[in-house]
Amino acid sequence: MPRSIRPLSLALAVFFLLGTGAPALAAAEGTGLPLPRFVSLRSEKAKLRTGPGVQYPEDWVYLRKDVPLEIIAEHHTWRKVRDWQGTQGWMHQSLVSGKRTLIVTGATRTLRSKPDSDSRAVVRAEAGVVGFLLGCPGGSAWCQAEIDGFKGWLRRVEFWGAYADEAVE
Repeated sequence: MPRSIRPLSLALAVFFLLGTGAPALAAAEGTGLPLPRFVSLRSEKAKLRTGPGVQYPEDWVYLRKDVPLEIIAEHHTWRKVRDWQGTQGWMHQSLVSGKRTLIVTGATRTLRSKPDSDSRAVVRAEAGVVGFLLGCPGGSAWCQAEIDGFKGWLRRVEFWGAYADEAVE
């Protein structure tokens, strides 16, 4: 190759590497979705690791599909999550789903037919029961949920899986 063409080739290579490589690296850092946010376990078995990669040791293994998790950080294809008990660690993105779920906390809770404490009881759910979050009107103290096929309303303070003023559709 003639000597005069090498600087041009080098300049073009640098341009393409910097011009197309930088956005790809930025996109790989995370999804751009808001943090923190709630998700759920996609799999019956999911390993929680001490760091963002398979080279990090397993710290915990979840054996229950649909458990709600909160994503608190992202690193490439890894998500740092927190569960309802405060346990934190890293999971691969393939193990979580955008499907919104909830876990009943505290004592046994009553799913109501309307968003009112005096409304008819639909079903009672013990602490630790996992259900699906169907919606939460913004600013409301109540959310609509489905637990074991029963649909009704729970107060936000009776479960973990939605933020205090979050509107969930």
